This record gives sequence, C-alpha cells and structure tokens, in this order.
Amino acid sequence: MRIKKGDTVQVLSGNDKGKTGEVLEVMPKDSKVVVKGVNVRKKHVKARRQGEESGIISVECAINSSKVNVVCPKCGKSTRIEYKIEDNKKVRICKKCGAKIK
Repeated sequence: MRIKKGDTVQVLSGNDKGKTGEVLEVMPKDSKVVVKGVNVRKKHVKARRQGEESGIISVECAINSSKVNVVCPKCGKSTRIEYKIEDNKKVRICKKCGAKIK
C-alpha cells in the first residue's frame, strides 16, 4: 500500500468526500485505512465492570484505501504516489510537484 500511518489524506468519494484527516491505522490485508474524523459511527457500549461508564461513543470506522489520496506537504494538493530508488532506498514522491513525502 502507498498510504502509511501518520499521512494526511483527502477522501475522494462517499459521504465524507473532500474531508482531510490523519491516517490512524492501516490494514494492508483488507486494503483499508482508518482516518481521523472520517466515517464516524455511533457505538453503544455496555459497562463491563463496576464503576465503568456505559453509553454511546463515536468511533472512526475503516474505509477502502482506494477512496483516499495522500496530501502533499509541499504543494498541499491531493496526489498519487510515485516511487523512486535513491541511495538503495525506496522513496515516495509526489506526482504533481516532485517533492519527497516522508
């Protein structure tokens, strides 16, 4: 996958189209990502121990990685990722401006 934990991404389609957020979790086997503030669902939680709170909490759910694009830190636009080998290391590069992405 070209998306890594900690990247800033923009949602391309769905209910949250146009929103940007940080990637909290990446699931390469399922080809899904969890983005902060995107695809938020309500979850009913029951108290399991005495003194623990029960109630309704908001949880970010996973979305397909094909629905998000990485936002370039230099040009600030959502872009596809290109790979180049520099000094025997694979480096991620912005397709629009050519800047390195951490």
